Amino acid sequence: MIETIYIARHGFRMNWVNSTWKSETGLPRDPPLAAFGVSQAQELADYFLSLPEDQRPTAIFSSPYYRCLQTSSPVSAALGVPIYVEHGLSEWYSPIAEGTGLHPRPGSAASLAQYFPTAIDADAWASVWFPSRKGEDVAEMHARAGAFLDAFVPEVERKFPGAHRRILLVSHAATTIALTRVLVGDPALPMRAGCCSLTELVRKRDVMPILGGWDALRLADGTHLKDGTSRDWGFEDIEISHGQVVADPGVPGTEHELDEPVGCQVPLSSNL
Repeated sequence: MIETIYIARHGFRMNWVNSTWKSETGLPRDPPLAAFGVSQAQELADYFLSLPEDQRPTAIFSSPYYRCLQTSSPVSAALGVPIYVEHGLSEWYSPIAEGTGLHPRPGSAASLAQYFPTAIDADAWASVWFPSRKGEDVAEMHARAGAFLDAFVPEVERKFPGAHRRILLVSHAATTIALTRVLVGDPALPMRAGCCSLTELVRKRDVMPILGGWDALRLADGTHLKDGTSRDWGFEDIEISHGQVVADPGVPGTEHELDEPVGCQVPLSSNL
């Protein structure tokens, strides 16, 4: 049974310091880490390596975006644990603006393994959730987080029986906040996530449900980073009112692409 879930946001992005950045994967809106972000990722790895072995994560589940895989890679190398690519941890995009294309979707674990061949295990794990490329409002983002976790946790325990009591999820600011709120059962939990900040949640011994069954020992903490947290973000930065956000244009030329697969790829464990 999973007892501890660590959630880290990716490191500082290249497009925040360089407007001419190049996508390593060729995917639109998929910037790599800046040099500062690479350093933050190594500091995250050093922190986990400093923990007693029985407190370290034994598997990493990462968003398929390049910056998250870059952030995961030093931790994988330091701890000698695999990275499993999980689309359910993907970036949050606002609903697409009318008349525009779909939002981007990264490739499969097998296609991404070419960039991190010693870290990504493309065979042992298949994504349990795919967000819609049409985007989500704030309520839909939180619903995605809940449905994803309700499928994800039992699937990890089913596929790796007894193997992973502590796991690390590497994701994005909005996804990190939504995951944490759903796990602790507080949809209004005040939280801002900075780059390479770390959230730690432990399962309540007397509560079995996945959703709402966790206590937060730390929330988006940056004390493991030499310069502390940076570029912190919260839903209040983008929310207009009552969960509504400004629509976001999709990628030009994708208007007629199929939005699939979408949603859960395995049976859910409970009724949401």
